[in-house]
Amino acid sequence: MADVLPSWNNTPTKQAILDFVATITDETSPNYVPPSERIATFDNDGTLWCEQPIPVQGFFLYDRIRQLAEQQPELRAQQPYKAVIESDWQTFATFGKKELLMLFFATHCDMTLEAFQAIAKSWLNSATHPRFGTLYLQCVYQPMLELMAYLRANRFKNFIVSGGGIEFIRAFAEAIYSIPPEQVIGSSGQLHLEIQENKPLLVKQPELKSFDDREEKVVNIALHIGRIPILAVGNSDGDLALLLHHDDAEREYAYDCNFTLSPLRDGLEKVPKMGGHIISMKQDFAQIFSD
Repeated sequence: MADVLPSWNNTPTKQAILDFVATITDETSPNYVPPSERIATFDNDGTLWCEQPIPVQGFFLYDRIRQLAEQQPELRAQQPYKAVIESDWQTFATFGKKELLMLFFATHCDMTLEAFQAIAKSWLNSATHPRFGTLYLQCVYQPMLELMAYLRANRFKNFIVSGGGIEFIRAFAEAIYSIPPEQVIGSSGQLHLEIQENKPLLVKQPELKSFDDREEKVVNIALHIGRIPILAVGNSDGDLALLLHHDDAEREYAYDCNFTLSPLRDGLEKVPKMGGHIISMKQDFAQIFSD
């Protein structure tokens, strides 16, 4: 039989995934799950693509601030924009929620959904990773693409449930992950319906609606999916499930316990006790990125 997960090494983790899918799709098994209930959720940053040295949307925000400063030179003298423009990370580290929201709203809001999507897609089609020198869209984990394809072939419905911005992820999720917009859940802002030239348009507002992290992910899964996932894949303590452990500094990064934006401390101990599994990037991935 063809290997359905060719970029995975033949480890107990890979076998556990194969055994799990075989069991829940076997109609004679007591653990059989009908297709309508085969829901799988995936975190995005650090689970499906590289999130170091900062999440990709952070680079997008950084470039957008510098772009806006060319159009609005007065931003160069105003905080928090000044710190970003001058790469003053010492000052940036002192910012709280207020300053971070100011940066987010300035770069993501007061435009229609269509306008934001166009900006995000244009940036993604040109911006490159500072270490790997390739498009961020090419910094996707090949083993995870194979896992999602394998699940789809077994009549799973895959969802992204991420702390990243929902519209930003929707700009590329279908093309890269084969996950349509309606199966993307992420952090979101308020929207306002406006009529422009007799056409209804949704405009992104500078007001946070939901920060999709930790407990909020569970709430949003209930709101947007309405079913409990039977498989959840992540890489932080906010995704206590099938966890990806970043332990390969040579081919990618090794950072979990020291990465403040996406810590993985408790999960390494808790998940095995809960019956889950830890995916070791170093041991379980035969290759990380596609060729």
